[in-house]
Amino acid sequence: MPADTLIKPRLGEGIYSIPEAAKILSLPLYKVRRLLKVYWNERFGKGKTMYSWGEGGAAAFNFLTLIEFYVFYQLKDEGVNTKDIISAHERLAHHLKTNFPFASITLLTDGGKILFETEGGAIVDIDPAFQFNMKEIIEPFCKKIEFNGQRIAKRFYPLGKEKSIVVDPHHQFGQPTIIGTNILPATIFSYYKGGEPVEFISSIFDLSKKQVSDALEYCKIAA
Repeated sequence: MPADTLIKPRLGEGIYSIPEAAKILSLPLYKVRRLLKVYWNERFGKGKTMYSWGEGGAAAFNFLTLIEFYVFYQLKDEGVNTKDIISAHERLAHHLKTNFPFASITLLTDGGKILFETEGGAIVDIDPAFQFNMKEIIEPFCKKIEFNGQRIAKRFYPLGKEKSIVVDPHHQFGQPTIIGTNILPATIFSYYKGGEPVEFISSIFDLSKKQVSDALEYCKIAA
């Protein structure tokens, strides 16, 4: 069925194939492929919105969809069942009037419910009535996401914010880079596999040893 709305690639929004997303998120290919086809395009799109462009192995999507996939599996890891995650996405999309509700807010979970934090700091329970539930102690699970002033995801740190690797849609079409540079971790890894020591690599690229080590760590995990 042709979609009424096709989310097309745009400069500064990142471009990710299924294999690239799988590496960034450390997920099996089949899980990313299923998320895109079964949930985002067929369930959330409902034949009216296509979250990807291209066919089959050439399918690709943007940074916000990548973040939504990450949030989906973070919620799964926190013990929230798939049915509740899907329901929460649909309710929030309607409530916030966006195709990317999981990339537009700071999501939280207590292991059973899905909640989100409003601009005023209140914790909202995602139920049909959107009743407010204040939680005195609750940790945001999106520790790898950096939000902008409009509370929309702008950067993703696949190894966590304490590491030097960042996914920024404004750099290298959204591919992982070393923070503050346009250097791809794969470039560093190729030198390392060629037998060059960390000290030499850091000197020729003007990087710290930590930056080089973080790049190598990312590539080994993503391999």
